[in-house]
Amino acid sequence: MRRAIIASLAVALVLGTAGCASEPTPPVIVDEPSAPEPTTTPEPEPVWPPEVELTEAWSRFDQPVLLTHAGDGSGRSFVVELTGRVMVIDDGEPLPVPFLDVRDLVSTGGERGLFAVAFPPDFAETGRFYIDYTDRAGDSVVARYRVSADPDVADPDSAEVILRVKQPFSNHNGGQIAFGPDGYLYVALGDGGSGGDPQNNGQDLGTLLGTILRIDVSTATGYTVPDDNPFVGRAGAKPEIWDYGLRNPWRFSFDALTGELYIADVGQNAWEEINVEPAGNGGRNYGWRLYEGSHPYPPGTDGASTEGLTMPVVEYARDAGKSITGGFVYRGERSRDLAGVYFYADYVSGRLWALSRSADGWRNVEVAETGMPIAGFGQDADGEVYVLDVASGVIYRIESR
Repeated sequence: MRRAIIASLAVALVLGTAGCASEPTPPVIVDEPSAPEPTTTPEPEPVWPPEVELTEAWSRFDQPVLLTHAGDGSGRSFVVELTGRVMVIDDGEPLPVPFLDVRDLVSTGGERGLFAVAFPPDFAETGRFYIDYTDRAGDSVVARYRVSADPDVADPDSAEVILRVKQPFSNHNGGQIAFGPDGYLYVALGDGGSGGDPQNNGQDLGTLLGTILRIDVSTATGYTVPDDNPFVGRAGAKPEIWDYGLRNPWRFSFDALTGELYIADVGQNAWEEINVEPAGNGGRNYGWRLYEGSHPYPPGTDGASTEGLTMPVVEYARDAGKSITGGFVYRGERSRDLAGVYFYADYVSGRLWALSRSADGWRNVEVAETGMPIAGFGQDADGEVYVLDVASGVIYRIESR
């Protein structure tokens, strides 16, 4: 079924209200990061600009914010509901029983809830997986679980909290977790909240807030820090940190082919941004709160030196949207002309964009005005990419038109 455009807002995952100009300033290409390392798989040049449509795939989820897969050969997809459940889609059909239900552990409302689930490369052998949520006290938690004898149901009694980070305010919790191509777990944490980063956490390597972490969870319990993390051994720095200078990296993802890291960082009052990091090239300072996007912060100031800072690849102003939602690079088979295209959206305006690298550099184009509050995307085991309407609970597949 082809989707009908819906205009509704059900939850407030982000700050700001709807209402954007009819002819917004388009996103601007800001920076040109290093090209990815060559791969052994030839990559077709995507058709540009892409023409896409959103096809309804599933419905009746309760505030879906992420769709992912276990990489275990089962072909199953897992849908994270902000309200505290992980649901299974098997053989194209949503199962009625939750894979995991942690509603009793999760605080919801505003920018809180169950944010993500991640499966390690050895999930098929170990049955271990990880979730990220805000607990009843409002703090950020990463917990390890195991599946039960039923592969479609997790064992709730297997929970082990491996990381808990105190949150000084209720917003900017980050929340994305994902395993990188190196097998380590990456964890996104916002700057602690309020507005304008009053504690300057974004530029403080002595806190885990305002960062993306990289940890080794292959241990029997807890986690260890990889020896090659960029700040290991630096006095006063948290060794878990991979990148810093982030305000609220609500969604990030790895390109399944190149290993590049795409980070969507929600802005303060003026600029939303996308950062693209070459595979395995961490230790970057993305600038917050010295800069919002590529612009000095606070507005009207001359700005600090940009030496040592990594500026975004793309940014857009508040007439185009007010809260960026990062997506995935398309690597599916249904629409081969979309190969290599990264899709992202704005939660408030409902606009959907496509970003791609060509021989001449980055290119970006708006592909749809959906009218939906897009709080998340998904990618299944086949590399297909999905748009999640957090208000209606409908999940749409992105396809070539």
